[in-house]
Amino acid sequence: MAEITRIFDFPYYQLETYSLDKSLTSKQNGEWYSISTQEYIDQVNAISRGLLRMGIQPDDKIAVISSTNRTEWNVMDIGVLQTGAQNVPIYPTISAEEYEYILNHSESIYCLVSDVEVLEKLNTIKDKTKLKGVYTFNDIEGESSWKEILKLGEDASNQNEVEARKDAVKPNDLATLIYTSGTTGKPKGVMLSHNNLVSNVLDSLPRVPIELGESKALSFLPICHVFERMILYLYQYCGIEIYFAESIELISDNLKDVKPTIMTAVPRLYEKMYDKIIAKGAELKGLKKMLFFWAVNLGLKYEPYGKNGWWYEFQLKIANKLIFSKWREALGGNINTLVSGSAALQPRLIRVFSAARMPILEGYGLTETSPVISVNCPIDYGINIGTVGRMIDNVEVKIADDGEILVKGPNVMLGYYKDPEKTKEVMSGDFFHTGDIGEIDDDNFLRITDRKKEMFKTSGGKYVAPTLLENQFKQSRFIEQIMIIGEGEKMPAALIQLNYEFVEEWGRRHDITFQSKEDMNTNPTLLERIQEEIDAANKNFGKWEQIKKFEITPDIWSIDAGHLTPTLKMKRKVIKGIYADLIEKIYRP
Repeated sequence: MAEITRIFDFPYYQLETYSLDKSLTSKQNGEWYSISTQEYIDQVNAISRGLLRMGIQPDDKIAVISSTNRTEWNVMDIGVLQTGAQNVPIYPTISAEEYEYILNHSESIYCLVSDVEVLEKLNTIKDKTKLKGVYTFNDIEGESSWKEILKLGEDASNQNEVEARKDAVKPNDLATLIYTSGTTGKPKGVMLSHNNLVSNVLDSLPRVPIELGESKALSFLPICHVFERMILYLYQYCGIEIYFAESIELISDNLKDVKPTIMTAVPRLYEKMYDKIIAKGAELKGLKKMLFFWAVNLGLKYEPYGKNGWWYEFQLKIANKLIFSKWREALGGNINTLVSGSAALQPRLIRVFSAARMPILEGYGLTETSPVISVNCPIDYGINIGTVGRMIDNVEVKIADDGEILVKGPNVMLGYYKDPEKTKEVMSGDFFHTGDIGEIDDDNFLRITDRKKEMFKTSGGKYVAPTLLENQFKQSRFIEQIMIIGEGEKMPAALIQLNYEFVEEWGRRHDITFQSKEDMNTNPTLLERIQEEIDAANKNFGKWEQIKKFEITPDIWSIDAGHLTPTLKMKRKVIKGIYADLIEKIYRP
């Protein structure tokens, strides 16, 4: 077929090149349900025809809010784009007020929702928007189903009009508005063109070690996030069967069902996977426990390309046979590639999972860059632990005088929707200002050292990079979340949310009974133990960076309570506001 230049070209390329029997698969009523590539395209065209009969015009905006990734989302996405309209994905977990803001700012005229929970939230603000109608993916009594759009498009007599609309879409036309989850202020609508996303898929492809037309992927990162969305387009291009996980809670069961070869996740989820594995190992007894932690400690020393020498590699073979093979089985048995993005990943996780023959390929990017800028990959000695890899094809990076990473390439956004001023603030000519601080080494590997906006200065004039410290402290199993504070203060300090599950287990081992979370937060023996963890981690930092005081927060940091963004990043300003009293206690007791 002709060169791929628009997002909706991907399914047609898959049909011509692979024609999969199981292109997209979701679980319905306890059973996996697949559609072939041909069925995918047939449904896409029916959606496009139905939308045209509903009066959809080029540049109209259609919002989609789904609690899970699913086949219908993808069919709707391509069906909308073929008409020249734009898809506006919205995070399901944000507040109703944020729904209202995004729907009004984008001027969306229709909205697709997944389930009752999302629908009820939408209904509280629907009358304050320009929505002409709401359709649901799940069958909900009394509500319009997305199947009605499919039904409306059954008659193929206006397919020629769909083709004309497709032909009218140019590569640099707007494809989607993605509203950043935003750690501060109102979300910004990132305008991404067809070419932004298509180029990112094609330029990232050489870094993905997969068998074309042979692999299986499990998708569970929110599809409203550009990382997973771009990955799904890449899977379609590569002829990879896509299975949609039911939920994060059921991910373990889904992995065993599907037995995927590749999966993407954010660092927090890899941390949780690792913590669960370690917790199971801690329950073992005698020789089994000794062997388990021997393998883990071996994994923590892992270096790629046999750098540790033959004796290490020999031991690693034994560890893989005795211990790590069981880890792989727990993830379905076939995983050979894990991809991580969205935030910094602890190097120890890369080492251990790579030692277990499930390498985590850490990459880097932003919504504004569609998203991939760089990624580690096993090809051409392309893995350097502690970096985010080399830049992908056609993407140029330079480091500004103040250390900020600037990016230029076909993946850089068109701008922020209805906000030329904010667009100007982040652009220098063709270069986008990422807001991240970094460096490029002699082998062209990019290393991120911190967020420009998150670095702060103590009252003594010393700069502190909180992300570096936080990643070190989070290696403690006692700590679920930690935020370093201290801007304008005499010293850095920390707000800590305990890992309650582990603390409970630790208490049992030491004959300490906790009556409640409040009891844990104030237990003097536990606080002394956490101080030991802090002291050990402090040894990795200069005196001006070391944490002198900490406070335990009284509740669990969550998306719903406003502590975290939908991609599990900390909302620092919000957290500071919530725990202003604890911060006062630290600095002005």
